[in-house]
Parts: sequence; C-alpha cells; structure tokens
Amino acid sequence: MQATIPSVKQYLLASDFDQTLSFNDSGLALSELAGIPAQIFEAKVAALAIQNLVQQGGELSYLLLHDPEYRARVRKEHLVQAGKSVRLKKNIQQLSELLASDIPGFRFDFHVISASPQEVIESALQDIIPADHIHGTQLLYDRSGQVQSIIRVNAGYGKVAVLDDLQKKFQVGPERIVYVGDGSSDIHVMLHVNRREGLTIAVSQARHIAPIAKRTVLSDDALSIMVPLLEEIAGWDATRIRTFFEDQGLLIQERDRVRADWLTITTQPSPARIRPEQ
Repeated sequence: MQATIPSVKQYLLASDFDQTLSFNDSGLALSELAGIPAQIFEAKVAALAIQNLVQQGGELSYLLLHDPEYRARVRKEHLVQAGKSVRLKKNIQQLSELLASDIPGFRFDFHVISASPQEVIESALQDIIPADHIHGTQLLYDRSGQVQSIIRVNAGYGKVAVLDDLQKKFQVGPERIVYVGDGSSDIHVMLHVNRREGLTIAVSQARHIAPIAKRTVLSDDALSIMVPLLEEIAGWDATRIRTFFEDQGLLIQERDRVRADWLTITTQPSPARIRPEQ
C-alpha cells in the first residue's frame, strides 16, 4: 500500500525592513555616514511628509535624487556601507530557516519589501536573506556612483504592487499572504492584505498601524512573529508554541498581552459660556 504524503500548505510572508527587521531607519545610518546630522535628515523627511511630494517611506530616495546636500555627499558605496551599520533584530536568519522547513504542514516563502534602497538592505542582510528575496527601492547610478534616476520606489502602494507580483509568481491565494510592518508606510499594503483575508502583523504600537493590523507583537527578536503565525494560521495553543520554541533551543521567557486605547480629551465649553447667536 502506497504511503500518503501529507500535503504542505504554502504561504507568502512579506516583511518591511526599517524598524521591522531592524531597530533604526536606514536613512539615519546613511546620513550619519555621509556626515549629515540626524536632525537635518529628520527635518527634511518631515518637510516632505507635510508637502506630500512622495509616498511615506520614499523620502530617502527623493533626497538622494533631488536634495543638493545628499547628491553631493552620497554615492552607491555609501549605501552598502550604511547597510553594514544598521542594527538588526535578533534571529532573522533562524526565522527564515524555520519558515522554510520546520513548521509541520506549512511552508512560508519569506521576502523583504521595503522603500529602503536595495543596496542598503542587501548589505544589511548579507548571508541572512537571499538577494532575490529582497525587494527594495531600485536606483540607477552614473559612473561616479551618484544617483541618476529612480527606477522603482517600494513605498506606500508600491509595496502592494510588489506583493501582487510575488503572489502571481508563487501562485498562492490571497488568504495565504502574511505581511509584517511597523508604520504609516505599511498602511496601504496592510489594508490590501486584510481586505483579501490575509494576515497582517504590526511590530510597533504606532497609532496609525496597530488598529489596522490583525495582530501586534512587540519584541527585539524577529522570531516573535512566529507566535501570531502559529496561533492564527497553524491553530496552535500556547503550550504547543512554547514546546516548539524549546525544541529550537529557545525559551519564551516572558509574554504579556495588553490592549491599548489612544484617547484625546479636551475640555467642552459649558452651556453658560456659549453665547446665543445675535
């Protein structure tokens, strides 16, 4: 009698990079390397956000192409160097390996989608995530290494386009897509995934993203996203999840679940202070 081979459910898991797999913004790391103070970078980004010239997350690419200070100081090699200085969350490589093979009945193709330049992410995740699984902003350089043009910025709706391309490539249903992000630049893609019954996970309590994501998990360890994955997709309980981590030589030392409400309260004028219309 021929043995039955258990079927494996295929999923696509996409993650942002800045402040999702890392602790800091790659634009800050690049600015520091180029001798541009952090407060200058933050002020320029804030100004672009107010002007709405670019989608949130694409500010660094805009500065590299249009800002005189960045054009004068930054070259392609600086992007590679900046990637080496980005502080990553723990256990990204182990997360990638677990997603690929060690969850019974499930397999996840793990990809990074980010508005950060491709060179920065590839450098930061070298020997951790394959380059063909990294989808950053594509820049074109001249012979000196200066940014000459922008091919594609993976910010805002640009992330949706990349995710849709990956879905077609791997031929998975929309309900088998997971997206992990941290901030406002992830709103478009999270709404897109939610609408089609996928799973969205926030790794920050940013007020614009936490209410949209179906789950939120806060940790300095990239493996933390395994908890909502195993609960929501595999249907595991807390005991089985804890045992799974222990089998990998890991211990969930502490876990707290909280619900947060954001409130803005103002003083309401009393009726006696409201003058009747003349």
